[in-house]
Amino acid sequence: MNILLIHQYFLEEDDPGGSRWNEFSRIWTAEGHSVTVLAGMMHYNGHEKRAEYKGKYFVKKKQGDMDVWRCHVSEAYNKSFLGRLWGYFSFMFSAFYAGLFKVKGRYDVVIVTSPPLFVGITGYLISRLRRMPFVFEVRDLWPESAIDTGVLTNKLIIKLAYWVEAFIYRTARLINVLTPAFYNALRDKKGMPERKLIQISNAADFSLSEKLLREVDRDTFRKEHGLDGHFVITYVGAHGVANHLEQVLDAGEALADTNVLFLLIGQGMEKDRLKKLAADRKITNVRFLDAVPKAEVFRYILASEMGASVLKRVDTFKTVYSNKTFDYMSCKRPILMAIDGVSRELVEAAGAGIYVEPENTAEYDRIIRQYLADPGRIAREGESGYRYARENFDREVLAKRYLEHIKDVVKK
Repeated sequence: MNILLIHQYFLEEDDPGGSRWNEFSRIWTAEGHSVTVLAGMMHYNGHEKRAEYKGKYFVKKKQGDMDVWRCHVSEAYNKSFLGRLWGYFSFMFSAFYAGLFKVKGRYDVVIVTSPPLFVGITGYLISRLRRMPFVFEVRDLWPESAIDTGVLTNKLIIKLAYWVEAFIYRTARLINVLTPAFYNALRDKKGMPERKLIQISNAADFSLSEKLLREVDRDTFRKEHGLDGHFVITYVGAHGVANHLEQVLDAGEALADTNVLFLLIGQGMEKDRLKKLAADRKITNVRFLDAVPKAEVFRYILASEMGASVLKRVDTFKTVYSNKTFDYMSCKRPILMAIDGVSRELVEAAGAGIYVEPENTAEYDRIIRQYLADPGRIAREGESGYRYARENFDREVLAKRYLEHIKDVVKK
């Protein structure tokens, strides 16, 4: 099959962040299929384009066996809410142009993964004009998540977003969701027929974790990076409003009399404010690191005692799986899960860590001290999570399952 993928946040080869679609595409091309990607020129936590994209609207690159067209995204993207909105729309228009006039040849299917939601319009128009089925993926229940976190407040934009959402769901031939809660929400609240719905979740990258489990000298890495003697809890990911990482600062302050060290790895709109807040409050056991490539992220996870998955306490986030959770599992590290709902259920079913109520400093303090008092628990829960992810969330298995659903759509 020839597959056209539209993904604003498709990673560069040296980018940090979630690599779900980079890995799926790699697996599909290894199976003999062709994948062409329309991607953005801005990392989802970035503030400017790379030098190679400055002054350009389209750049064609090769990533492995894939052709990747990097399309214009406004550099206002991470400067304000309106800047981000324009970042979404600028990619929507540039990807549409590239899909019609830059990408050559015949394609069997166009797949759009969101957020942003509006790029679904691009996928729909390309599918109609180039006469191929349209598959849509829901990685986040948007606009609900933006409304619940207070990011989206304009009633006109909210009304438009809901209209776009309904239109995309109605016109997509197949809709993939990442969690059981998403599936139920689309079926029960959005009225989508089950024949259009599938669930291919986020997954664990065992090809990378198992290689590093064999190769990484944990003790040496800890000494080189100033982690020796600490009980390290690592958070990897965005530093944004939705993550509300201020709760980690509160936990660090409460645990100041212990050897606990929180590592916060990543970028985002809130990072500078959080660093200043930590300095003002003289919190010394929370360390901020810049985003690093995936392999380096895994080295930090392997050097840690636990991994943390953290979001703001809002009902919409009870429906999400945090991608970093699967990274922790694949590295045999138990999870401090500060997300209620399906993520909590996942960790509890896997015996892979513990739920802590989001934004509850007393619970962070109580639970982490339990782990400090029982060192053997780290290995037990790490192994349990690893086994569970191996059986249920192997990326190779899920990528091939996804492909079979897409083949069915193309045949029909």
